[in-house]
Amino acid sequence: MRFVIVPGIDGSDEDHWQTIWQAEWGAAATRISPSSWDEPDLDDWRQAIDRAVADGSSPEVVLVAHSLGCLAATHWASTRQQAVRGLFLVAPPDASGPNFPATAAPTFTTLSATPLEVPGLVVTSDDDPYCGTNAAARLAAAWKTERLSIGLAGHINSASGLGRWAFGRALLTAFTAGARRHP
Repeated sequence: MRFVIVPGIDGSDEDHWQTIWQAEWGAAATRISPSSWDEPDLDDWRQAIDRAVADGSSPEVVLVAHSLGCLAATHWASTRQQAVRGLFLVAPPDASGPNFPATAAPTFTTLSATPLEVPGLVVTSDDDPYCGTNAAARLAAAWKTERLSIGLAGHINSASGLGRWAFGRALLTAFTAGARRHP
């Protein structure tokens, strides 16, 4: 199994669980590298996902996305040329919500969630400032994925103080075990 890390706007800092997991996975993980971290451009991010997925020897790839990366990953998956085993989507933002960074990421504002053709799991928080519980439920339903709330954990990022986020790793382990069995 290989993991492609798809962070949100500005990437994930050294205290973010994505960065910690990537360090633990070593060569089994690749982080996307778009040129537009600060002012995300959807086409640039899709191309970065293409490169990261293609840049590895294992055909068993799971995208591990956070925040804006969830929107990029799901859009990429709906138009992909390459197959992946699943999408682990943490704290997707509501593109129509009041806190969405529409000025910084205008190419992401017109995306509509469509059913995924691969397994997916959406992990949300009940007090995420970028996505309310109703919006999170709507996204998961539109993507035709399961959704799991982890309670009050903010945006499930560095500011949430999760560190390595052992519970998230356990969720990912269970998800990937199920994704391996999916046809």
